Amino acid sequence: MTGDTGWASFAGRIATDAVECVDVLAEPERLTTGTWFVVADFEAAAGNRSGTGSQGRARAWRFAQVHDAEAPPATTWNGPAPDAWTSSMDQTTYEAAVDRVRAYVREGDVYQANICRVLSAPHAGPAGAEPDAWALAARLAAGNPAPHAAAVHVPAASGLDPVWVVSASPELYLSLRDEPGGIGRVVESGPIKGTARDPDGLTDKDRAENVMITDLVRNDLQTVCRPGTVEVTSLLEVEVHPGLVHLVSRVRGVLSDDVARSGELWRRLLAGTFPPGSVSGAPKSSALRIIRELEPVPRGPYCGAVGWVADGEASLAVGIRTFWWADGVLRFGTGAGITWGSDPTAEWHETELKAERLVSLASEPR
Repeated sequence: MTGDTGWASFAGRIATDAVECVDVLAEPERLTTGTWFVVADFEAAAGNRSGTGSQGRARAWRFAQVHDAEAPPATTWNGPAPDAWTSSMDQTTYEAAVDRVRAYVREGDVYQANICRVLSAPHAGPAGAEPDAWALAARLAAGNPAPHAAAVHVPAASGLDPVWVVSASPELYLSLRDEPGGIGRVVESGPIKGTARDPDGLTDKDRAENVMITDLVRNDLQTVCRPGTVEVTSLLEVEVHPGLVHLVSRVRGVLSDDVARSGELWRRLLAGTFPPGSVSGAPKSSALRIIRELEPVPRGPYCGAVGWVADGEASLAVGIRTFWWADGVLRFGTGAGITWGSDPTAEWHETELKAERLVSLASEPR
């Protein structure tokens, strides 16, 4: 897909002709009408600032045209060489970070913290142009289909704030819809904790971690929902994805009337629930402090939110299994949840498991 006006793909639809970009935290009321594509950096939340100086942004682009997905023109993704990728933390550094989190657990500062590393490779399109995001999205859709896959590319030539994100996320951060029967506006989240190559590889540590984070998400939703409406609708379900399995739970609630009718709906939702609990930790405030201490680079849209808002409804994914490109560098994040029961080497291998298929798809064949 080409053109200077930008495009996004989500939920079996294509949006084209980006016409404006807004700061979601500064102008949340703008998302109440029209079709918007949202990309929120992990560092966007107040009190969640990276020690590298990155403040993070939560932005949304409005698109003039939305239609059902059509077969795109044939394009070829030309990715970086497999050996071009480098990691923000090598194995020794990552395992030391795991040990540090375990020490914080022993000291009673935190129960769980998600520790991530960012893979990066120099990359550009033909003649130094921006890479073809559509081609990568199509390759991921064929090789690693995901329930919350999404992509957005608004090039610098559009005159708008540019963005380049391609996501194969399996995880729901927030969905928002009007429930039939006058119940109200329902918000739902689907935290993932627990990853293995097959169901037999899931451990008691995975299950305990999932329950812990599900409880955190339940508490987050209670800050924006009517009392008594927040419930866990499924717990510890095994979901099969290409090359691995996840433990997934579901939490839902009915938005309180003051939040649902507020022009600051999205400011309130993000203030109460962002960043997602599954990629931060519990307690969230302590986990974020530890993440700032141990991670050497900002996460950006990885572990943030990627998705769409359209006329009062929304579906935002946790920005995992996500590539983003800027300044001639293609990036991809991977991480693991660390608890007292974590084995440092096993957690490193979990980050490799989560990255290997997707990074392989994004790289040129050997």
